[in-house]
Amino acid sequence: MSRKAGRKQEKRRSIGFIGLIWRLGLVGILMLVAWTIYLDVQVTSRFEDHRWEIPSRVYAQPLELYAGAPVGAEALAQELEALGYQPVSGAPRDAGQFQRQGGRFRIRTRGFLFPDGREPARNLRVTADSGTITGFEAPGETALARLEPRRIASIYPGHGEDRVLVQLDDQPELFRETLLTVEDRGFPSHYGVEPSAIARAFIANLQAGRVVQGGSTLTQQLVKNFWLSSEQTYWRKFNEAIMAILLEARYSKEAILEAYMNEAYLGQSGTRAIHGFGLASRFYFAKPFSELELHETALLVGMVRGPGYYNPRTRPEQARARRDLVLELLADRGLITESRATSLKRRTLDVAAAPDEDTHRYPAFMDLVREHLSRDYRDEDLETAGLRIFTTLDPRLQATAESRASGMMAALEQGQEAGTLEGAVVITGRESGEVEALVGGRDTRFPGFNRAMNASRPIGSLVKPATYLTALEKPARYTLISPLKDERFRLEFDNGDTWSPANFSGESHGQVPLHRALSHSYNQASVRLGLNLGVPAVTETLQRLGMEDEPPQYPSLLLGSVEMTPLEVARMYQTIASGGFRVPLRSIRSVTTPEGEVLSRYDLRMEQVVEPGPMHLLHYAMQEVMREGTGSSVYNLIPERLHTAGKTGTTNEGRDSWFAGFTGDHLGVVWVGGDDYDATTLTGGSGALQIWGRIMADSSTRAFSPVVPGSVDYHWVDSKTGGITAKGCDGARRIPFIQGSEPQEEVPCSDGMGNRIQRWFQQIF
Repeated sequence: MSRKAGRKQEKRRSIGFIGLIWRLGLVGILMLVAWTIYLDVQVTSRFEDHRWEIPSRVYAQPLELYAGAPVGAEALAQELEALGYQPVSGAPRDAGQFQRQGGRFRIRTRGFLFPDGREPARNLRVTADSGTITGFEAPGETALARLEPRRIASIYPGHGEDRVLVQLDDQPELFRETLLTVEDRGFPSHYGVEPSAIARAFIANLQAGRVVQGGSTLTQQLVKNFWLSSEQTYWRKFNEAIMAILLEARYSKEAILEAYMNEAYLGQSGTRAIHGFGLASRFYFAKPFSELELHETALLVGMVRGPGYYNPRTRPEQARARRDLVLELLADRGLITESRATSLKRRTLDVAAAPDEDTHRYPAFMDLVREHLSRDYRDEDLETAGLRIFTTLDPRLQATAESRASGMMAALEQGQEAGTLEGAVVITGRESGEVEALVGGRDTRFPGFNRAMNASRPIGSLVKPATYLTALEKPARYTLISPLKDERFRLEFDNGDTWSPANFSGESHGQVPLHRALSHSYNQASVRLGLNLGVPAVTETLQRLGMEDEPPQYPSLLLGSVEMTPLEVARMYQTIASGGFRVPLRSIRSVTTPEGEVLSRYDLRMEQVVEPGPMHLLHYAMQEVMREGTGSSVYNLIPERLHTAGKTGTTNEGRDSWFAGFTGDHLGVVWVGGDDYDATTLTGGSGALQIWGRIMADSSTRAFSPVVPGSVDYHWVDSKTGGITAKGCDGARRIPFIQGSEPQEEVPCSDGMGNRIQRWFQQIF
């Protein structure tokens, strides 16, 4: 081949190679454009459409402050502390501060968006004395103010991320300047990436032989947190740079900064990831983002580089050193003076205790909330839509129920193996049906078996009020003084089996009035009464009161062989406590969007299922249970002025100790027993009643005083003969009757001259 031909062939090869390079370059450019378009779609779709999955927030009842409210000074101070209010020596100037001098408080509230409207921040003057607010002053004509409710839980998405969204307008003093000083000083001017920083990082990575330095801008950090993993690879850094440029091209610096404020990872609480400065300020300092002081802001900003390493709860020395470094940087840039930086560095970290909601504080109550929510909401909505769920929980009553139940169960074991007794408590508003406290077991923080909702046990004598109510609804046949036979008897069934009920004491009492048979819980008299009425009739009453399932129609039903959970018992006794109105138990008041729009409102609903007259008579007998019957020991625990009504219940060999009763404020159901059904020495009076009494002594202030319906008249009755008599006669007892059912026979006093003279003066004066 000639030299000339060789040169031509070499030229053709060169042209072909250049063409190949051009073609490959063109393909690469097209692939880069396509990849960039793909990344752009990823950026815009995530940034604009459902930017964050926000867990639902669950709130307790708010504390209401007004003259006469049953709130003592210590209770108010504890509530303010639980809400993260800061005590100050002088008059409070900022929201979330209070001053206390004995029982006198000056409070600057934060304000809150409630379902019925926004409660503004207010300056309050409150005086509390002897468990009651005796003085209340607020601006304008306001006679009542609400503190913001405690947040008791969150319902998280599967990935466990949690955040409280904040806006740029919420930022505290020098937040923006502090963040940019530490994380990205060139943020106002760059377009998503800093070429000089990338070059420095590239050289460092080459020298190390691996990716050891990022050189990321704040925008790149947001991209990494939002869309990418944390793996240190060149491909990830390449995508990060392109997406950062796209983000800066499409959105303003303000939108990017606000997104970063809500996305930054700032720690871990168990399985929950703390994202954003809004949640971090509450998690570490128990205060809203806008209330952060500068040394607190410096700590949170400093933690961005290493939330685990600079965790102020677990590594306080490292956290303080990091905070002080941030303060020095602010002084170096002239944002604060050297003297102020020095003063702020002297401050402690001021980190609050871990919030209650992060330690499964109310697992049993939250089981009930989730069950009620499941009727109207999907799990996806609860975990991602940021709903605000306002519940009926009273944190102060819940704390009382927990401490009294746990403490008394230990005391009731009486030498048995420690931990053998378990229990459950349900407390509701007597008239509202709102579940105000719920204890699912002895370990109140354990999110396991919830005995209040799931432990079905025989209810024993708690069933008896249904039998007696069935009788009292027939005033032509039964009144409170109708004689019942309390003697042994035996039933023989078709299959040859026999059943002979006996009283707890083993003794019989002959003829007893109906009210005494209930107040002393005589089994023999109660079963005889129930058999005369018919088991189906008693079952129908139970279902009217609130029992959902129809129990087996056996005579043993009359002594409580039917199994119910404490919550089901509370549902049934709620009807009794509310005067014959069936009131559904509620754990939720309302659900709103994050912006406050009401989605669901669970208002009070009631249906009258028992006439007022028979129910009033049953109330009388249940008050007698507490005055002189099986529940009388309760007045060793509560003042006599706190009139109560209730019923004890005990199953065979003390396997189950029950009490259900109510004051003017609350209905309470308590169960105590062993998970393994072992026998105990407890009765309803010596076990469950002791817990109930201590809870009510600490939390109930209003006596139960039922209104006498128009269909009922009270008469003085001779307790021996059952005839109408005079007030001052020996053995005279004032008893209610449905009109027309009172005794027709009048019995003159057979007592001495003294009582006759007393009655003579009463008639005159």
